[in-house]
Amino acid sequence: MNENLIPNAGVYAHRHQLEIAETLGSGKDGIVLAAKSKDRPGRFAIKVLRWPEEYQREKQAYERLGDAAVTTILGFNVPQWIGCDDDLRVLELTIVERPFVLDFAAAYLDARPEFPADVWADWEAEKSEQFERRWPVVQKVIEAFEELGIYLLDVSPSNIGFVD
Repeated sequence: MNENLIPNAGVYAHRHQLEIAETLGSGKDGIVLAAKSKDRPGRFAIKVLRWPEEYQREKQAYERLGDAAVTTILGFNVPQWIGCDDDLRVLELTIVERPFVLDFAAAYLDARPEFPADVWADWEAEKSEQFERRWPVVQKVIEAFEELGIYLLDVSPSNIGFVD
């Protein structure tokens, strides 16, 4: 499904002298690939998003995090924004180790989206079940992002990763 996004990653990589390595993740919003720079040390992530709205949300969240010089939230590592290409819907980010918070494509800025109370209750019950005993920590992470005006909706064990 996301293989059709790989050409965008290739164009971005070529323009920025990066070499694409393995796939780090793939989901409903896009694909994340590891990349190496020909002239910078380390590995980076190239995230290609499928839809313009999700791309803009993620980009704006990373801009806000960068403006606030946020590298961690309550001990959870947050990728750093390196660059982007709006036409290709590509973000270049640092790769972070666990514990981490990733994926801001479903985040809202400045205001929590309005849903009926029963929808929020179902959401919270689902997240509580997913995270089990770690849910109180995840709630604190969510609240810390909200203090920055970033409202996380898509929280799951794949994008809020604990050290096991």
